[in-house]
Amino acid sequence: MEKTPNSDEHKPVVPADQGATGPHSGDRPDQGALPANDHYDPQGKPDADKRVFPAPDNVRAKNRNPVLAQPPEAFTGLTLGKPATVAAGVKAVLKSMEFSWSEAGVSRGTHALLKLNQKDGFDCSSCAWPDPDEHRSVAEFCENGAKATASDADTRRADPDFFARHSLVALSHMTDRDLNNAGRLTHPMVLRPGDTHYRQISWPDAFQLVADELNALKSPDEAIFYTSGKVPNEPAFLYQLFVRQFGTNNLPDCSNMCHESSGSALSPTLGLGKGSVTLNDIHEAEVILIMGQNPGTNHPRMLTALQMAKRNGAKIIAVNPLHEAGLSHFKNPQDFMNPIKAIGTLFSNGTPITDLFLQVRINGDMAVLRGIMKHLLAADEAAPGTVVDHDFIREYTTTYDDFVETIRNTSWEDIEEMSGLTRAQLKEAADIIGPKQKIVTCWAMGLTQQKNGVMSIQEIVNLHLLKGAVGKPGAGTCPVRGHSNVQGDRTMGIWERPHAEFLDALKKEFNFEPPREHGFDTVESIKAMYEGKTGVFISLGGNFLSASPDTEFVAEALRKQRLTAFVSTKLNRGHLVTGRTSLILPCLTHVDIDMQKSGHQFTSCENSMGVVSQNKGILRPLEGEMLSEVAIISGIAIATLGDKNTTDWVGFTENYDTIRDAVDRVIPGFEKFNEKIRQPGGFYLPNGPRERNFTTENGKANFTVTDMVRHDIAPDQLVLMTIRSHDQFNTTIYDYNDRYRGVYNERRVIFMNASDMADRGIAERQLVDITSHFEGQTRKLEKFIAIPYNIPRGNTAAYYPEANPLVPVASVAYISNTPTSKFVVITVEPVTELVATGNGMGERVAVTA
Repeated sequence: MEKTPNSDEHKPVVPADQGATGPHSGDRPDQGALPANDHYDPQGKPDADKRVFPAPDNVRAKNRNPVLAQPPEAFTGLTLGKPATVAAGVKAVLKSMEFSWSEAGVSRGTHALLKLNQKDGFDCSSCAWPDPDEHRSVAEFCENGAKATASDADTRRADPDFFARHSLVALSHMTDRDLNNAGRLTHPMVLRPGDTHYRQISWPDAFQLVADELNALKSPDEAIFYTSGKVPNEPAFLYQLFVRQFGTNNLPDCSNMCHESSGSALSPTLGLGKGSVTLNDIHEAEVILIMGQNPGTNHPRMLTALQMAKRNGAKIIAVNPLHEAGLSHFKNPQDFMNPIKAIGTLFSNGTPITDLFLQVRINGDMAVLRGIMKHLLAADEAAPGTVVDHDFIREYTTTYDDFVETIRNTSWEDIEEMSGLTRAQLKEAADIIGPKQKIVTCWAMGLTQQKNGVMSIQEIVNLHLLKGAVGKPGAGTCPVRGHSNVQGDRTMGIWERPHAEFLDALKKEFNFEPPREHGFDTVESIKAMYEGKTGVFISLGGNFLSASPDTEFVAEALRKQRLTAFVSTKLNRGHLVTGRTSLILPCLTHVDIDMQKSGHQFTSCENSMGVVSQNKGILRPLEGEMLSEVAIISGIAIATLGDKNTTDWVGFTENYDTIRDAVDRVIPGFEKFNEKIRQPGGFYLPNGPRERNFTTENGKANFTVTDMVRHDIAPDQLVLMTIRSHDQFNTTIYDYNDRYRGVYNERRVIFMNASDMADRGIAERQLVDITSHFEGQTRKLEKFIAIPYNIPRGNTAAYYPEANPLVPVASVAYISNTPTSKFVVITVEPVTELVATGNGMGERVAVTA
């Protein structure tokens, strides 16, 4: 392993020490001889359970179950405006302040924002976009980070009196926004069999209740232990340790539903299931491809990096079915703090982001990449050695000839049909890429949740190998993770298919025999719960019900459990659809001060680019009985394991340094963890592809030969993808607005191509019923408002979780088993109902057959 010029044996190199311009690809701290920990199996996942389970009756479910699993159907008063063409700006600043001050108060809210993403502060609990290595601005946050922080710092309380006033039925008829706005959970609560309300319970009794239910199971494999991506490294490590000491690998997590396809594609091709770039590589890139991603809403701080890249001369190609504001223009709020830039920023459209926009059809990204590479190969044949990096290919890669033959044998007719783009449009992209060497490709769930998600990402890798655009400054792969520590949780061992080396290290450190048989991922967990094969479901963070596909199917699976238990900070719909007995266990947030016996504790998170940094709360927690996630996990473990316990859980809780010492000895890349994490800005984990060390089975970067699978759609059918609104992070709904798309005060909408609406006799604001079709099954949702939008013909979009009941649990991406939330085959029918207007009223319309 190479050492950077600034490293030595006694001083760990950290981002802040890596020079004025920051690290480049291939430059990283020395981490010893071992490769980075990567829990992705290069052989891929075993064949998924392909059984098609009964389709739930989404429409009548609310009549059978008075506690609603779906958000209520009531409209909130749609108003439509023009879609925005500029992201951020003054309005983003004002919205940030509005949310922060309204929920946390002026003093508390401002204090939190000023410490958000600072080296001596706490990590944002929303997206995992990295922080700058060197200088950080006073306001190192975005609008949605401010919303998440305001929600965490909320002074409102969902305390025992709140639950005494609201039954489960009443709570389920509240909107998801209003459930979140009920405030912070403050006391452990229990729902006993037959009860209509949650009631307060003591922590010892709650721990014993969990222990009794777990120990009553016939096998540890009858329990499911889910993890959200917000969970920091230290509790994540303890959680998987407890679960494996209990005796199972049933550790599904939100990665199974988001970037599992990325890991499944990257590990066998490049040797690491993570991206290969640093933030500075984005700044240095000559060409940036953004595929299946909406950075303006989902990763707003990325726009600052794109702005810097543009100012350095980069060309940006955006590939997406929707024109998103963040892909058009960006007004950087930081520019308003600079008197020289402020006036120009205020009266201009900001920085243009996209040089070429390719409006791809849903699930057509693979064809886009295939077409671009077909053009690149032709250009290199015309001028050998000017486009393709043959030296890199000879030294570092395999199966190039088979790959080239596959590209040549792919017809332009298939490429154009699947992508919805012309040969000439794809040549524009190839002409931009062809002469450049520093290329970065970014992607998110627009690719990973496709039916062809893994193959599409493999084609991204093929493009980078073709250009030699891996392992050098300004070049590489960049899967943009959606939650603050979803990547770190996997690094800590939250995974249902652990490698033998990791289990051996756990065995040596904690003197127990970990289970070796693979556990259930998210989709397989849902099926096992539905079939009654499990009895206990425990969720460390998150909203499993609303994040998962096939909502009513998942609800039925949860109701079949003897115990459901949720470690949470705020109330969500997932707490209301329960097993026979249910627990809500309130925990601290990233922003809360965590005081234990040894003093003020901190945790750590890993961002999308492999930097591990501190997370130290700065606000006094609300009055109540919340515990840290570490304390809750340790309490459950002590009560449950009994004689099987080989771990000092009390010591771990009293001083989190002891957890990090154990991680140091178990997980490669975390040597001297306690020393390195205390350096300002944290430290980089080792990254083989970043230095052209491809730790695949053959030691090479592998071109992939894949079939470009087409999916036939009947003439009356459309393809739906689920998306977020701007006032939303994952399943958390902050408000009903989506101002970048011009939709206000309503979420129950479907975006449609105007021609598709005309073909079906659907008027603007017409109420429609949506039916999904899968393997001869149908799933129906009623009363969505149709909105004409600039989306490819044959494609539609709707918000989740509202549209999740249409996604069949058995419809998954090839290889990764990720639910296909970005590929749902539907039909849409108009209904003779009220058409929603701006004041929530309406008028009857005649519907033509």
